[in-house]
Amino acid sequence: MTVLWINLILVFFFSFFARYFSTNLVFNGSGSIVSITPNKILAIGTALTFIIVSGLRRNIGDTPFYIHTYNINDFTWEYVKSQDDIGFSILQMVLKMYTDDPQFLIFITALVTNLLIVLTFFKYSRLVELSVYVYITGGLFIVTMNGIRQCLAAAIIFAATKFLIERKTIPYMLVVVFASFFHQSALILIPIYFLVKYRAWSKATLVLLLFSAVIVLGFNQFSGALFSVIEGSQYGVYSEFDEGGANIFRVIVFAVPIIIAFFGREKLRRLYPDSDVIVNMAIVGLSFMIISLANWIFARFNIYFELYQLILVSWIVKVFREKDQKLIYFAIIICYLVYYYYESVINLNIKYLSDYIG
Repeated sequence: MTVLWINLILVFFFSFFARYFSTNLVFNGSGSIVSITPNKILAIGTALTFIIVSGLRRNIGDTPFYIHTYNINDFTWEYVKSQDDIGFSILQMVLKMYTDDPQFLIFITALVTNLLIVLTFFKYSRLVELSVYVYITGGLFIVTMNGIRQCLAAAIIFAATKFLIERKTIPYMLVVVFASFFHQSALILIPIYFLVKYRAWSKATLVLLLFSAVIVLGFNQFSGALFSVIEGSQYGVYSEFDEGGANIFRVIVFAVPIIIAFFGREKLRRLYPDSDVIVNMAIVGLSFMIISLANWIFARFNIYFELYQLILVSWIVKVFREKDQKLIYFAIIICYLVYYYYESVINLNIKYLSDYIG
């Protein structure tokens, strides 16, 4: 964990001062800051730290599986056509034309995933260091080293947030389809696009949360119908998972920023007019987290939505009274640090291994 602790300190330092030494503040009609141009050198330092730590690892999650697969396979066009996620297979085929070292695969995926995520944070987060901080302490940074293909797809779609906010349907759909070549579950973003365009906390989003709770209560019937539909696909194997539901503590941690956003919804909308889309994506993620209480495998879909919750975390500080904002800021730092220690050290006992650092 030593490397991961150092990573946390460095990226928080870089991102904080990237905002502190920012230029070109952009204000909305009410005079509130909605975006800034960060210090480019420090922003690059943030991204590079993530990329180096993630890209030079040799363990965590399914990383050893990808290393093994890269070592034993000859990535021919016949092999590529036999795979469901052909984009990832093509990536491996191209890389293996130049090197047999699987570390290059791990590094390239870490480079693209973290670069897209961090750059999007810097574009849409108000207090970007909080988004970066919770990206680690909330557990998603570790997840990117576990679900490599899915997180790569999620990062590609996350980078298209501009199309989502501006309702540019065709460009957004093209990005989603492209991302689905790396993980087919990305196609879930197509129907979600039409759901999140409504005003946050409308009847549609509240019905979504209620529907999630109903699914949990009647999960046996719901899962039976769902798994019969996906039987025979690459996701049919999920029907064999029977390892219980997600940790209720994790669901609560995910829900708290959304609850705060609800009570401060009017002020948040004044401060950040585009927040409805961000909030709605976070609500969809919470819905999947609620469903995952019955079966943890549904939390995998939340990878696409948790990134928006991290943007939301950076804004909720501003919905409090100005004199309380510093207290809330430090409360977020402390609470997520405690959660990170519990989840990574006590619960999962994460060990970071690398042939290059640590």
